[in-house]
Amino acid sequence: MDKFMKAAIEEARKGERAGGIPIGSVLVIDGHIVGRGHNQRVQKDSPILHAEMDCLENAGRFTASEYARSVLYSTLSPCDMCSGTVLLYGIPKVVVGENKTFQGPEQYLRTRGVELEVLNDEECIAMMQDFIATKPQLWNEDIGE
Repeated sequence: MDKFMKAAIEEARKGERAGGIPIGSVLVIDGHIVGRGHNQRVQKDSPILHAEMDCLENAGRFTASEYARSVLYSTLSPCDMCSGTVLLYGIPKVVVGENKTFQGPEQYLRTRGVELEVLNDEECIAMMQDFIATKPQLWNEDIGE
């Protein structure tokens, strides 16, 4: 498995251990992790701190040319909010751990020129399936249902 997706999975596990939803993300520029994050909606009582948003917040500011060289890794397919942020900052590639338990607007991202690589990693799938089975109300809250 790719070392960057492993780092995203580590973030997801960190969030789960803290009582949150096990979704993790890392931002990579020029082959180096510049930001890490995990879903912190529960921990910080936040409506917007999905893993990708937390990752980008932790990464800090970058120029358009830096974002143009970046890759966002996420253990789960990004939702509408996180996908919109990918488009806003011109992140050209997103590597998705899995999209079996949840699929965001992947086709829309593709039509806007974003390269998506979906790994359907077994660990990512099992992590979300286990969480959804044990905490369905929290999961439904996270995806707005």
